[in-house]
Amino acid sequence: MILVTGITGQLGFDVLKELKKRGEDCIGTTRKEIDLTDPEGAKKFILSKKPDAVIHCAAYTAVDKAESESELALTVNGMATRKIAEACRELDAKMIYISTDYVFGGDGKTPYEIKDEKTPVNMYGTSKLLGENSVAALVEKYFIVRVSWVFGANGNNFVKTMLRLAETKKKLRVVADQVGSPTYTPDLAKLLADMVTTDKYGIYHASNEGFCSWAEFAKAIFEIAGLDVEVEEIETIDYPTPAKRPFNSRLSKTSLDTAGFSRLPEWRDALKRYLKEIGKI
Repeated sequence: MILVTGITGQLGFDVLKELKKRGEDCIGTTRKEIDLTDPEGAKKFILSKKPDAVIHCAAYTAVDKAESESELALTVNGMATRKIAEACRELDAKMIYISTDYVFGGDGKTPYEIKDEKTPVNMYGTSKLLGENSVAALVEKYFIVRVSWVFGANGNNFVKTMLRLAETKKKLRVVADQVGSPTYTPDLAKLLADMVTTDKYGIYHASNEGFCSWAEFAKAIFEIAGLDVEVEEIETIDYPTPAKRPFNSRLSKTSLDTAGFSRLPEWRDALKRYLKEIGKI
């Protein structure tokens, strides 16, 4: 049996949906069953269910709020992940941990390889790295999957924000010096569903193919949705936020190639399918 955490979130929702579509024996949990602010309780719940695998999608993801709620972020992404990893070790279960491009410092312009130095520039990245380290240290059968710029139907994301702003604005200022790759949750869910049935353990990078800036992403959203909105490209310095963001979020997918996993489709193709899914085209 496969247990999926965080099924009310964007990714967990689509992972459970994909597993059910494939006829897998699976269950999903919400905050009601697994409260990550109670790490010991999370461990006890997983031990009681005795899954063969855990896909841990639940997380503290409020990047800016994490700067002022550092203790909460570290508890949820760090300590709770550690306790879930302990449960997986005791059960000899597989564990997939969803991590982030934010574990890297964001320097340079070349895609990050899986073993590159981790130097997170904000508390969210620090808390997720803490989770990574626990999983790698405690679980034998682990997959750490780093993703970036996630968007899906079940939750808030950049695409929905742009569409909402477009309802009242004809011109938007969007950061153009942060570059990465969007990740469409149904595409990622297929990869995770493939992955969990194998023993190809290790660290992976998984986002849709191709790179873009946030400004280029916004332009593509409006273009595909047929909206007449002008995007003014600005620099990060012109849009201050509580949490520092990495300039370079490019992730190398060679780990997927080496293991024989298929790369995710190109991000524009994914965006088109998403806008269709939410009824915007």
